[in-house]
Amino acid sequence: MKITKLTTYIVPPRWLFLKIETDEGVVGWGEPVVEGRALTVEAAVHELSDYLVGRDPFLIEDHWNVLYRGGFYRGGAIHMSALAGIDQALWDIKGKALGQPVHSLLGGQCRDKIKVYSWIGGDRPSDVANNARDVVARGFKAIKLNGCEEMQIVDTNEKIDRAVETIGTIRDAIGPNIGIGVDFHGRVHRPMAKVLAKELEQFKLMFIEEPVLSENREALREIANHCSTPIALGERLYSRWDFKSVLSDGFVDIIQPDLSHAGGITECRKIAAMAEAYDVALAPHCPLGPIALAACLQVDAVSYNAFIQEQSLGIHYNEANDILDYISNKDVFAYEDGFVSIPQGPGLGIEVDEAYVMERAKEGHRWRNPVWRHSDGSVAEW
Repeated sequence: MKITKLTTYIVPPRWLFLKIETDEGVVGWGEPVVEGRALTVEAAVHELSDYLVGRDPFLIEDHWNVLYRGGFYRGGAIHMSALAGIDQALWDIKGKALGQPVHSLLGGQCRDKIKVYSWIGGDRPSDVANNARDVVARGFKAIKLNGCEEMQIVDTNEKIDRAVETIGTIRDAIGPNIGIGVDFHGRVHRPMAKVLAKELEQFKLMFIEEPVLSENREALREIANHCSTPIALGERLYSRWDFKSVLSDGFVDIIQPDLSHAGGITECRKIAAMAEAYDVALAPHCPLGPIALAACLQVDAVSYNAFIQEQSLGIHYNEANDILDYISNKDVFAYEDGFVSIPQGPGLGIEVDEAYVMERAKEGHRWRNPVWRHSDGSVAEW
C-alpha cells in the first residue's frame, strides 16, 4: 500500500480536517489544527506531504521521526499540529486496513469507557449555576468553566471575589459530588494566581487548569504550596520534550496534551507513559471536532493514568456546526451516566461524512479568538 494524496478541508466552526488516500482505496482522517491558525497549519501539512506521497502508510513511527527530525527547525504549535493530524490519519488507515481499532494495535484497551466533562458558560453566577444544573441533569458527573475574566498582573480583590462567588454558586447548585474543573486559561499571572487558587480551595475542585501560562510554570511551586487542589496543565505544550521539565518539577498533578497539537496518537501515547512514571494523571485537551475526539479516546483506552476526557459537544464555539454533524455513525460517542464508550470500529472508529465535509468546506472559516483589553488599554490574555 502506498500513500497517493493528502487533501485538507477547512470547515466550520473552527476546524481543519485531513484526508489521506492510498492506492488500495483505504482512506484515513486526521484533524490537524491550531484554533485561529488553520490556514497556517494547512500550509504546513502540504509541506510535509512532499515526503509522504508514495510511501507505505504502515510505517508510522518512522514517518513521525522523519517529519519531526527531518527538519532542522522543529516543534511548536504549527509544526506539531500538522504532524498530529497526519499521524491520526495514518493510524486510521492502518486500523482500517487490518480491521482493528487503533487501541487494539496499541496493546488493547484497559477500560471500556471513560468519564467526560462538559463545558458550561454564562455571564452571571446565576446563569452559570443554571447551566451547570442542566448539564448535570443530562448525566454528566463533571463540568468545567473559565474561572475569571481578564485579570491584570496585580488586580483588585473585587475580581477575586467575583470569581469566588461564581464557583461558590455553582457548588451550591450542583452539590458536593460533581467534579468542577476551573480553567484560569492563562489569564491569571503569578501575583494573583496564588491568591485565587487559595480562595477557591474551599470548593474542593477537581482541578485548576493553567493557573499560569505554561511559559511561567516556575510559579507553580508557589501556587502548589498555597493550596491542595490538583493542578492541570498542558494544552499549550507540544511534545514529550516540552512535558519533560513539567513532570520532573513535580508540581503538576494532571497533564492535558492535545492530540491535535502535540504530535498526535504516537507522541501523546509516549507523553501519557512518561506521566504515568511520575504518578501524574492524564486528561487530554479536546475542544475540537469528532476526529480529534476519536483519536483521544484511542489513547485514553490504553493509558492506565487517563481519568477524564474533555469533549466539545454543545460548547459555545460550536454555533455553526457541532461534532456529530460531520460523522455518519453518530452513535459512536455513546454518552451514558457521565461516561463515553471507547469506539470499537476499525481505525479511529468514526465514519466521516465526506460529502458533508466538502459541502461545509465551501464556506470554511477564518475563526480568530477575541482580543481583550484591560481598563487601562493594555492587551489582556484571552
